[in-house]
Amino acid sequence: MMRQAFRHLARRRWLSNVPESTVYGGPRPQDASSSAAARRVTVTSLRGKHRRREPITVVTAYDYPSAVHVDSAGIDVCLVGDSAAMVVHGHDTTLPISLDVMLEHCRAVARGATRPLLVGDLPFGCYESSSTQAVDSAVRVLKEGGMDAIKLEGGAPSRISAAKAIVEAGIAVMGHVGLTPQAISVLGGFRPQGKTVDSAVKVVETALALQEAGCFSVVLECVPGPVAAAATSALRIPTIGIGAGPFCSGQVLVYHDLLGMMQHPHHAKVTPRFCKQFGNVGHVINKALSEYKQEVENRTFPGPSHTPYKITATDVDGFASALQKMGLDEAANAAAAAAENAEKDVKLPENN
Repeated sequence: MMRQAFRHLARRRWLSNVPESTVYGGPRPQDASSSAAARRVTVTSLRGKHRRREPITVVTAYDYPSAVHVDSAGIDVCLVGDSAAMVVHGHDTTLPISLDVMLEHCRAVARGATRPLLVGDLPFGCYESSSTQAVDSAVRVLKEGGMDAIKLEGGAPSRISAAKAIVEAGIAVMGHVGLTPQAISVLGGFRPQGKTVDSAVKVVETALALQEAGCFSVVLECVPGPVAAAATSALRIPTIGIGAGPFCSGQVLVYHDLLGMMQHPHHAKVTPRFCKQFGNVGHVINKALSEYKQEVENRTFPGPSHTPYKITATDVDGFASALQKMGLDEAANAAAAAAENAEKDVKLPENN
C-alpha cells in the first residue's frame, strides 16, 4: 500500500511539471519505449559491447536540441567536442574555444541527453601545463558540465601523464590519436597521419600508451584503414574511428556534418572529405526560413490558427473606451478593427 502511494506521489510530482492554461504547452509525457526510459550507457556497458564485438555509435552534440536528437536516436556516446569552435562559433580551427565556453555547451547537452554516455572534450590550453592543471580542468567538466567522462588529444609523454593523473583522480578518459586538431601548429594543418611506416607505428604505440594510462577508449582520426585495423587488434579497449575506415570498434561523426546542416562556404571549408551526409537538413532549414519570410511579408502569417488568445467583444469595447479617454483614438479604432477582422476569420470557414 505504501509503495503504491509512493508511485502515485511520484506521478503527481512528475505531472506537476506540465503547466496548465499558460502560453506554452509544456513537456509531453514520454512512453515507456522512449530513450529517457532506456538504460543509461556507462563505461562498463561500452566494454560489454566491445567484448561482444558490437559496433559503438558516437555523435557530437553542442546544445539542448542536438542532445535530445542524439538521445532519441539511441546513440551510445554523446561527445561534446571542441569542434563546437568550428561548426557552432564559426572559427577555422578548434583552438579558440575556452574551457568556460565548453562548460556551457556541456551543461546544455547534459540537460538534453539522459541515456548516452556523455563525454566532454578538454579544449586547447586547459590541460597542457601540468597534470595538476589537467585534473582540475577534468574535474570541472564533470562537476560543472555534468559529463560522465572527458576526452583529451595527443600522445606526448605529458599527455600520457595527464591522462593517467585524471584516471587516478577517478575520472574516465577517452584518448585521441592520429590527426589531433589541437596540434595543427605542429602537424602543419589538418593532415592525415599514419601514412608512412614510422607514422603508422607511432599511432599504434600512442594508442597503447593511452590504454596503459587507463583510458577506456581511443579515438583514431584520419588514419589509413590498415593502421586503424592494427591499432584495434592491438588494443584491449574500443577504438572509435573518424575518417579511419570500417575496422574500428565504433564510429564518430560531427552532428552538423552528418546531417548536412549547412551549405555556407565556411562550413563547406571545414567539412571533412570522409564524412557521409545522412541527411540534407540544411536545405530543409533554408526552405522553411524562406517560406516564413514570404508569409510574413505577404501578411499570411500569423493567421487565425496561430492567433489563439481571445478577448470578448465586451472587453474590446471597454478597452477602446479606455483608449479614447487616454486620447488614443487611432489606437481604439485599430483595436476595434482587429476584433472585427478576427471575428470574420473565425466565421469564414463555416461559410465555406
